[in-house]
Amino acid sequence: MASPAGRPRSPRARDVRWRGALAVLEEMRREPGVTRAAVARRLGLSTGSATEITARLRDLRLLAETPVAAAGRGRPTTALTPHPDGPLVIAVDLRQEDWRCAVAPLDGRPEVAAAGTHHSRDPARVAGTVGRAVRDLHRRHGDRVVGVSVAIAATVRHGRVVQSSVLGWDAVDLAALAPDPRLPLLIGNDATLAGLAEARRGVAAGAATVLHITVEVGVGGTLVVDGRPVDGAGGAGGEFGHLPFGDPGLRCPCGARGCWDLEVDGRAIARHLGDPPPADPRSYAERVLARAPADPAARAAVGAAARGLAGGIAGLVNALDPAVVTLGGLAESLRAAAEPEFGRTLAGGLMRFRRADPPAVVAAALGRDGPLHGAVVTALDHVLTEAGLAAWAAHRSPA
Repeated sequence: MASPAGRPRSPRARDVRWRGALAVLEEMRREPGVTRAAVARRLGLSTGSATEITARLRDLRLLAETPVAAAGRGRPTTALTPHPDGPLVIAVDLRQEDWRCAVAPLDGRPEVAAAGTHHSRDPARVAGTVGRAVRDLHRRHGDRVVGVSVAIAATVRHGRVVQSSVLGWDAVDLAALAPDPRLPLLIGNDATLAGLAEARRGVAAGAATVLHITVEVGVGGTLVVDGRPVDGAGGAGGEFGHLPFGDPGLRCPCGARGCWDLEVDGRAIARHLGDPPPADPRSYAERVLARAPADPAARAAVGAAARGLAGGIAGLVNALDPAVVTLGGLAESLRAAAEPEFGRTLAGGLMRFRRADPPAVVAAALGRDGPLHGAVVTALDHVLTEAGLAAWAAHRSPA
């Protein structure tokens, strides 16, 4: 559209019209099923403006409205939900032993649509298997799919996998997971994405600074500040498990010595029990945790791992000053199984001024689904922009 003087309208002028729409969609994303009246109050919109914006979003198949009765004596209003023909993102959770693919609309609620276990750790075979599942979902939903986001148990730098100690990979190209080269393919570390999800949608929602720690095979995590992970110059930050908090005599699969990873997971528990290194450290740790209440040797091994976990968390709290610490994966199970050891070690490792008012340490709310939720959050952050809405509208006639 040209300006009155005949000049093309600037991108800035074109994008202004999406700002109110984005604000409304963000409220729907933050609180699925929120009413139009509540959104208008939060955003300071007049009834007319809220009606006009939601009507335009409805015409573009971005949201749907369902009548609901207003509370008290107010006017009837509507609940805002994703449009049944609206945009979708595909999220992939690629773990040590298995994988899952989910589809999520604009409210960010993933629904798992395909899953499987790795019959081989060969990266080409894994990417081929998961890529076929993603392509099937893309064929099923067509041009409603606006992005693919992958959470993987690996170090990710500049959007590419550079190493995965747990999968035994070095640099791996996951381009096969993109069903269409025109779609964005976003790749992130699973622990980072789980922490992002807890800070945005989980137990730490609303906290300005969140430290997330998870134990699966090794330790992962992230620091989330104002809803964004602090992930370094190339995106590879947050590899807390490779801090030298452990025994320098032990060589980590990452290539370094003394990694914290080796002090807290199933490999550490096996060493304390005199068992050989387990093929699957996570399931081994779960079995030992289950028998620990009745087995003194298992209880002692779990206690040692819990002390290793708490000591490292204390160091990170001293360095990073979070408002909340969230524990995912086996981290919360270790704390619960050896609460006295964990609590004493954490308190003893804090700087003296922190002990009177330490940050809350809480169990993650999203559990093993955290990385999947985080992948959806990342994809929707990419899609719900002025440019993203304009691109969707450019290929849609009014509903």
